[in-house]
This record gives sequence, C-alpha cells and structure tokens, in this order.
Amino acid sequence: MNSLIDKYNIPGPRYTSYPTVPFWEDNSFSSDHWQQSVLKTFNATNDSEGISIYIHLPFCEQLCTFCACHKRITKQHSVETPYLESVLKEFDLYIKLFGRTPKIKELHLGGGTPTFFSPENLRLLLEGIFAKSEIAENPEFSFEGHPNNTTKEHLQTLYDLGFRRASFGVQDYDPKVQKAINRIQPFENVKNVTEWAREIGYKGVSHDLVFGLPFHTWEKMEYTIRKTLELKPDRLAFYSYAHVPWIKGVGQRGFDENDLPSGEEKRRLYENGKRLLEELGYIEVGMDHFALEHDDLYQSMVSGDIHRNFMGYSSSKTQLMVGLGMSSISDSWYAFAQNEKSVEEYQRIVDQGIIPVVKGHVLNEEDLVIRQHILNLMCRLETSWDLQTSFPEIENALESLKEMEADGLVEISENTIKITDKGRAFTRNVAMTFDLRMMRNKPETRIFSMTI
Repeated sequence: MNSLIDKYNIPGPRYTSYPTVPFWEDNSFSSDHWQQSVLKTFNATNDSEGISIYIHLPFCEQLCTFCACHKRITKQHSVETPYLESVLKEFDLYIKLFGRTPKIKELHLGGGTPTFFSPENLRLLLEGIFAKSEIAENPEFSFEGHPNNTTKEHLQTLYDLGFRRASFGVQDYDPKVQKAINRIQPFENVKNVTEWAREIGYKGVSHDLVFGLPFHTWEKMEYTIRKTLELKPDRLAFYSYAHVPWIKGVGQRGFDENDLPSGEEKRRLYENGKRLLEELGYIEVGMDHFALEHDDLYQSMVSGDIHRNFMGYSSSKTQLMVGLGMSSISDSWYAFAQNEKSVEEYQRIVDQGIIPVVKGHVLNEEDLVIRQHILNLMCRLETSWDLQTSFPEIENALESLKEMEADGLVEISENTIKITDKGRAFTRNVAMTFDLRMMRNKPETRIFSMTI
C-alpha cells in the first residue's frame, strides 16, 4: 500500500462539481446566462422534484486554522440582522425570476457557523423563506452546528421548522491537536448537543472527523473514533485534512508543515480508521462518508439514489440548487454560479436588486457527459458508456486506468469501469482520468489539495 501512496498521492479535486471551479469559463459566463439556465431547470423540474437551497452563514467567533471555508471572524453579533435581511432580499430576486412558488425539497444551512446566529434570527430567516415557498413531501432539512455554541433552543427552533438532520464538527478530541487547530472543544459539549438532538426527535445526527491534522498519530485518531462511537452518530464524515495555505493564507499557517503527518502516515490513519469504523458497524458510503445501516445515506447508496453536489453527499437529488448568501455556489445542472465573496459587496449588490453572482460556467454537451461519469464514480464507484456517453479522449482515459487496473484499484470491462474496495481510497485519482478540462489545461501551479 505504501508504494501505491507514493504513486498516487498527487494534487486533485474533490469533485463536488464538474468542471471544477478553477476550470470554469468565466469569460463566457454572464448573469443573463445564469438566469436563463435557472429558469429552464426550474420550469422543467419544480413541480416534479422541487429545488434545493443552500444558505451560507459565514460568521465565526474564532478562526479554526484547519478550515478552508469562506468565513468572517467576528464576535459582533450585530452583523446577524443586516446579513439575514440581504439573504431574504436575494431569495426575493429568485422568486421574481421564477414567476411562481418554488417547492423546496432540500435545505441546508452551512458556514461559517450557522449556530453563530441566534435561534430567533434563524427562525425569522427560515420563516421568511417558507412564507414564499411550498414545502415538498418528505423534505430534507439539515444544518451544521458548532458543539460549543449550539444550544438546546437552537435545536428545538430548527426542529420546529422542519429540520431533522444535524451535523456537528468534531474534528478531533486530542488536546494537542485541538490547540494546534485552534478548536478547543470538550467531549461533553459534543455529547450534550448529540443527546439533545435525539431527545428532541432528530432522525439523523452526523459528526465530522478529520484525519491528517497537525500532530496526528494513529493513537490520537483511535481515541477520537472510540470517543465518537460512545455517542454512535447515525453517519460520519471522515475527511482528509486539505492543506491549502496558498489559497487560504494565514488561516492554514497556524502550525509548521513539519507537524503534519506524511502521506504514508495519513493513509495509515485512513485505513486503520476505516477498519475500526467498519468493525463498529459503519459502512463506507461514496468517498469520505460512513453510515449505519438504518441511515438514509446508506439506504440511498443501496437504492442507487445517492447524489453529490456542492453540499456534499445527499440521499435525495434535485437538478436545481440555489445558493444564497456570500460566496454560495448554485447549480442548475446546466450551469454553475458563485456569489460575491465579500460580505459588504454581497450586501451592496443585493441592495441594488441584482442577483449577486460574479463568476460561473455554462456546461457544454461534453461537460454534461463527463459530469455524469464523474458523478457515477463518486457516488456508485462505477460508470459505463455507449456511443452517446463516450468522449474523444476515452481511449486516453482507459490507457491511464490500465496501471490502476494492474494495481488492483479498478476493474475494466468493454465499456465499464468499477472501483474496487482496494481502490476506494483512490476514487479522486480514478475520477481525474475523466477530467478533460484539467487534462487539456494542466495547471502550472498547485491549486488542489493532495488526494491522500
């Protein structure tokens, strides 16, 4: 396995989209293109499947030095109301574009720290969204909570508004690791929010764990996993730490790079962690995720309905995902768009009555074919093709995969590729062989985290 790590541990995307953001054709994108694409998808799918909404709530009271998210650090809670007013104004702009009532199938609050906002302000935000929407049957509403500031009132308020899934960022329980990433968070805090959520009636609780953090050893990782298993969350995200200080600057330079485990050590953390999680009843789903058998994510994998987008893996799918808030990314299936990344500029644009998208990409026919193949690999660990779903460089892709086949990572038949259990850890590498835009436009500088 170590020789495989040496061979395949290269920079690569996580594929929450295709094309990935660095390869979007911004120069041929416009807000008009985006709005036309949104309307096309909305009119075709709103009645049948509804839409998804992602709301980016960017504020955090302190900087976690492992975090690569778009956020604003402040302890001034006076920022809450003006920001939420802008989000509601942005939603009104989409309502005007739709011309009729949207049906919400999925809604996710991400950040930043959504529980930075008071329960009352979250209620006002969501009631403002729901007042102009229809809620689909069996909706999927979820949010990300910080165990240190999520209160029982937060949980009850969101539950009363239809939320049934909560995700808590744990990362790691070792004191030395927590200090290095500036995320001091006692186990008792995680225990409290997990038990409160279950007491209130949430059907799914997820914990996020990160391996490969500074000072990580298997002993520290095992301690974190066993502490997590005392609470038995319904699903787990088990992420590799993405060290990208050249993108996020000082926020990821809170420790020396020599403090990070090597690629070989990281793979040991993953392999041992995966083995322990499976021994304790968890099943690997897609990439980076584990779930118990009763959880919807596992059930959707079995049924073939699992989906992946900018919100991560989901047990349901809509073609249209509208991102609200600064830096949010939206997806109409035929186009992507990202909002302004500055809080102040985002609010200024919205106040002018303009949908605040500033960059994006309109997918061509080839993009759509490749997107589906990569989605198949990321969700189902296999893909197939025929004349309609082939592409010019498919022979090159197959040639690249032959070495992976020899290494036991994939199985290739006449028109099908399957990722083996051994190859699961290298899913990103397999998907990269289909990434035509990256192959044709090799980046001159490093823009992605390492695949391992």
